[in-house]
Amino acid sequence: MTAPVPPENVFDWLDAEAEKRASAGLVRQLRPRPPVADELDLAGNDYLGLARDKRVAGAAAAAALRWGAGATGSRLVTGTTELHTELEHELARFCGAQAALVFSSGFTANLGAVTALSGAESAIVTDKYIHASLIEGCRLSRADIAAVAHVDLKAFSHALSTRRKPRALVVTDSVFSVDGDIAPLAELAQACRETNASLLIDDAHGFGVLGEGGRGAVHAAGLAGAPDVVTTITLSKSLGAQGGAVLGPRRVIKHLIDTARSFIFDTGLAPSSAAAALAALNALKAEPELATKVRDASMNLAMQLKAAGFTLTVPEAAVISVHAPTPAEAVAWAAACAEQGIRVGCFRPPSVPDGISRLRLTARADLTESDVDRAVKVITATAPRGAFAS
Repeated sequence: MTAPVPPENVFDWLDAEAEKRASAGLVRQLRPRPPVADELDLAGNDYLGLARDKRVAGAAAAAALRWGAGATGSRLVTGTTELHTELEHELARFCGAQAALVFSSGFTANLGAVTALSGAESAIVTDKYIHASLIEGCRLSRADIAAVAHVDLKAFSHALSTRRKPRALVVTDSVFSVDGDIAPLAELAQACRETNASLLIDDAHGFGVLGEGGRGAVHAAGLAGAPDVVTTITLSKSLGAQGGAVLGPRRVIKHLIDTARSFIFDTGLAPSSAAAALAALNALKAEPELATKVRDASMNLAMQLKAAGFTLTVPEAAVISVHAPTPAEAVAWAAACAEQGIRVGCFRPPSVPDGISRLRLTARADLTESDVDRAVKVITATAPRGAFAS
């Protein structure tokens, strides 16, 4: 046993860890924003520009006055309101699923879905680049985990066919949150069917952007309503609100209500957030062209940046990844863009699985041509020398 130390020294190890992060250029900071920012936002995930829509914000305010500020309890006690039930019904109908279940966040939806649909008798096969919430779900699942090469169908098939457990669950993002590329969902579904596996798809970055009228990547792949496919979404991106949901067969949703710990033991989503998400969904139904607008804006931004000489991903949805030479230069580049009125995301290890630092840009349906031109000009003018493709 080690010698006792004074209480004020118990967390001294945190200082050493902080120094390591600082030397690696991996210090993160909270940057509070004002209610109305002068910057052009290319960092957030308000893909359809609905977070400040009067219909959405107004619905949230009205619900808070009517139902109260919080849900008051877990969904199984007092935390389910008529708003939650209506939102679940409308999400399922819009996406073509049998049923839906609303969680307090997309993170908890992924935790609940992965852990409840796996277990000690299961094997989980995941793409190496899945979101952190899915990774945490896998860690908690007690299943055998195989993380295979990014969008490698042969690797998925091999892992499924050689598994040692009777049940199997394939876990993937639809649109990957760092580079914005899309998983081959239809092919993955076929691989699952050939090996008696189920498929869980996190459609956080596809819902509202891809598919007919923004119904998502799962719908676009022809998998809506499939009996062996489960979809998770967030309400905080395209719908501009907060919360998450799982969509799928009724028996899956019933199973989650009984067994998903991040649903059972978590306070329900605030009624104001449920009302906001419902209003945003209705806005998307009324304006299905929003999904097309965000994809067009994303492609326009990417093509102009590519023409300027940057190494980047060609977007398949709303996310664009622009490579930076080092973590420190990525941070400095993002800060320089902010000083010039353009807010961009800055992703560095360990948030990026490939070890490449980058600016992460997100398009919105309400971006104008002049917005895109201005952004490209600022990003180009502030870029470190090593950011341009050789």
